[in-house]
Amino acid sequence: MANEAKPCPCDIGDKLEYEGLGQEVSIEHIKAYINKPALSTDKAVIVIHDIFGWQLSNTRYIADMLAAHGYMETDVALKYLKQQCNVKKIGVIGFCWGGAAVHHLMLRYAELKAGVSIYGVIKFSEDNYSLLNPTFFIFGEKDDIIPLDQVTVLEQKLKQQCKVDFEVKVYRGQTHGFVHRKKEDINPQDKPYIEEARKDMLNWLNKYI
Repeated sequence: MANEAKPCPCDIGDKLEYEGLGQEVSIEHIKAYINKPALSTDKAVIVIHDIFGWQLSNTRYIADMLAAHGYMETDVALKYLKQQCNVKKIGVIGFCWGGAAVHHLMLRYAELKAGVSIYGVIKFSEDNYSLLNPTFFIFGEKDDIIPLDQVTVLEQKLKQQCKVDFEVKVYRGQTHGFVHRKKEDINPQDKPYIEEARKDMLNWLNKYI
């Protein structure tokens, strides 16, 4: 079973003292973190942070992991991606509060070709499940913030209303924030599920973007 010292451990990621490989940028009134892969690409993934904000080292770690797999990452507006980065294929992922935001965006922006909601707080999501493009929902079995009965209802409503590909997956024994968990806080029995969730995220993006 996953271990952590906080009730909402979204701030304990894979690297505790992590500076990031990208750079901070300012676009109009928005400040963000952006990382571009070594090779040119027309694909990007918007990363929506959790309550701890875009400067959290753990969020930057995930962003850099995406860039290493060939995605340009940033949490600025779609306009910036298209005009300044020459991006044509865009996906979005989000953690906790950001996961609920992914649900919201996938209902409204057809240009977002794929979404991944990672322990998105269901009570913050809208009661609308007609997603425009494929969306993957990641949850932990032992998440005290998102009870499994809420996850069951979410999946039932998606089956009733959603006309595009979706998946709801629960990772055994995992708690809120498990995808962010730093190495020293990972129990041996949890590591396979954390690695599986990250691989599943990348596979979903690779399939639809």
